[in-house]
Amino acid sequence: MNVAAIKELLYKVADDQLVIGHRNSEWTGLGPILEEDIAFSSMAQDKLGHAQGCYQILHDLGEANPDQIAFSRKADQFHNCQFVELPNGEYDFSLMRHFLYDHADQIRFEMFANSSFEPLAKLAKKVKGEIKYHVFHGNTWINKLSTANEVSKIRMQTALNESWNYALGIFEAGNFEAELKNEGIFEGENALQNKWLEVVCPLLEKAGLTIPEKSSWEPVLGGRKGYHLAHLEALVAEMSEVFQIDPTATW
Repeated sequence: MNVAAIKELLYKVADDQLVIGHRNSEWTGLGPILEEDIAFSSMAQDKLGHAQGCYQILHDLGEANPDQIAFSRKADQFHNCQFVELPNGEYDFSLMRHFLYDHADQIRFEMFANSSFEPLAKLAKKVKGEIKYHVFHGNTWINKLSTANEVSKIRMQTALNESWNYALGIFEAGNFEAELKNEGIFEGENALQNKWLEVVCPLLEKAGLTIPEKSSWEPVLGGRKGYHLAHLEALVAEMSEVFQIDPTATW
């Protein structure tokens, strides 16, 4: 089995989870209602747990331990898509990102559940219930806010327009797509994107939102290769601050 291919796949998935988990955690105490404070805090905790699971598999494959992987790298060593590192902005943008990302997350882990790489398949089966809740939450609020009134609908449409090309960057192909497919580890980013479009487009249209014209689709790429916005450098410094005080400490 191609270990390099598995590591590349795990790094990008784990880094996505770690970064969006920290972004979600930033809503703690700031959500528009108490229910959303709790929801985003809970989802953030889940995402960090999913990242931990992926980092642990990487450690089992010879990489550093999960804490060192998460908190000792520089921003340009991360493989997350740029979508998850964007600042939260207003609640409508964060909610739209949550909806678009978590549908991709759910489909990806559904695909992983059938992976020939057993540790990945086991992790996928373990976390599927949590991701199902994340998707349910996103679906509920996208529909509520897109159909609430005209002002709310305009804001959600704007958030969709701003998010779309970044969301397409989730599916940036890696260097080992053929190997992953041939060995039955993962069906590939193109297959994932197609399944995602089949799910999210009808849901958005049902909520009264308009999918951006296909001629305007320009995926924001580079994150999987270590090219990031300045926002990630600041976020990495913040989330690794305690670890860097004493990397050898145990808790």
